[in-house]
Amino acid sequence: MMLKAKRKRAVSILLVLAVVIGAGGWWHLAYRGTSRSDAPATTVVQRRDMSSAVLATGSVKPQVGAEVRVGARISGKVERLHANIGDSVEKGQVIAELEKADLVAVVNQRKAELELAEKELARQEELVKQDFTSEQTRDEAAARWAVARARLEVAEAQLSYATITAPIGGVIASVSTQEGETVAAGLNAPTFVTIVDLGRLQVDTFVDEVDIGRVKVDQQATFSVDTFANREFGGRVSAIYPTAVIQENVVNYDVVVTITNAYKNLLRPEMTANVTIFRETRSNVPVVPVRALQRERGRSLVYVQTADGPRARPVTVGQRDGQWVEIIEGVSDGETVFLAPPTTAAMQEDAL
Repeated sequence: MMLKAKRKRAVSILLVLAVVIGAGGWWHLAYRGTSRSDAPATTVVQRRDMSSAVLATGSVKPQVGAEVRVGARISGKVERLHANIGDSVEKGQVIAELEKADLVAVVNQRKAELELAEKELARQEELVKQDFTSEQTRDEAAARWAVARARLEVAEAQLSYATITAPIGGVIASVSTQEGETVAAGLNAPTFVTIVDLGRLQVDTFVDEVDIGRVKVDQQATFSVDTFANREFGGRVSAIYPTAVIQENVVNYDVVVTITNAYKNLLRPEMTANVTIFRETRSNVPVVPVRALQRERGRSLVYVQTADGPRARPVTVGQRDGQWVEIIEGVSDGETVFLAPPTTAAMQEDAL
C-alpha cells in the first residue's frame, strides 16, 4: 500500500511539473509573440522621384472641323449618289448630283440676256461718241448690262449647288439619302452624308471639379482604349473648357487631349478612353509612406524615433504619388518614422 501511495505521489508531482513547464512555455511564447505583433512598424525617410497624376475617363472625338455634315443648298431630286458608308473621299470629290436640266436652261437664258445687253451697251457707246445719243441713255444701257451679268452669276451659282462635293477629305460615316429621293432645302440644308477625317482625332475627357485646379494646358498625358487595353497612346492637354458639364449633380470639366503619336487605323470616334494627366515631376525629394502621415488639430505631422523616444513632429507636405508623399520640411534623410502613432506616453512634440 505504501508503494502504491509513493507512486501516486510521484505521478502527481510529475503532472504538476508538466503543467508548470507548459504554462511557462506558453506564457513565454505568447509574451514574445505579443511583443512582436505590438511593436509599431517603422520606416526611414528616403528620396524618390515624384510625379502626381489626375485620372479621368473620356472618349475619342473628331477635332473641330474634322467631322462635317454635307447637304444640299437647293431643292431637287437626287440624280446620282457617289458615296457609300466607309468610302474614302478627297476634298473636292463629287458626292452627289441633283437634277439640273432646269438650272442649265436658266443659265443659258441668262447668258442670252447678257449678250443682248452687252451689244446694246456697245451700240450706245458708239452713238455717244458720234453725239447721236445722250450719256444718260448710254448709262441706262450700262445698268441693264450690269443687271444681266448679276442674274447670270446667280443662275450659275444655283447650277453649281446641284453638284455636291466633299469639303474635307475623310471617310463617309453616314448616308442619309438615296438616288431618286427629292430633297427640300429650307432653313436647314438636308444632310446627304457625314464625313469624318480619322486623321484628326482628339480625346475629350471629363475631369472632376476636385482635380481640375491641378490640370494645366501643355501637361503630358497618356490614355488607353478598351479594344487595345495593353497599348498606351501619348497626348498633351491642349484646351480646358471654361464651363462645367453637370450630370446627376456631379460637376466635371471637359479637358481636350491632343494625341501626339501615330494612331492610324487604330482609333475611332466614341471609343472610351482611360486618361492619365501628369503634373510636373520632382526629382530626388524626401518622401515617406502616406500612412505615416497623420492629421491632428488641423496640421500634418509624423511620429519620429529620437534618442529620447518617439516624438510628434509637424511637417510640410508636397506632392502625392500613389503610396508616397513628399515631405518639404520637417524631417531629414534617414530618420526613422512610425507608420502609425505609437502608444507610449513618453512622446513629446518638436517645434519646427
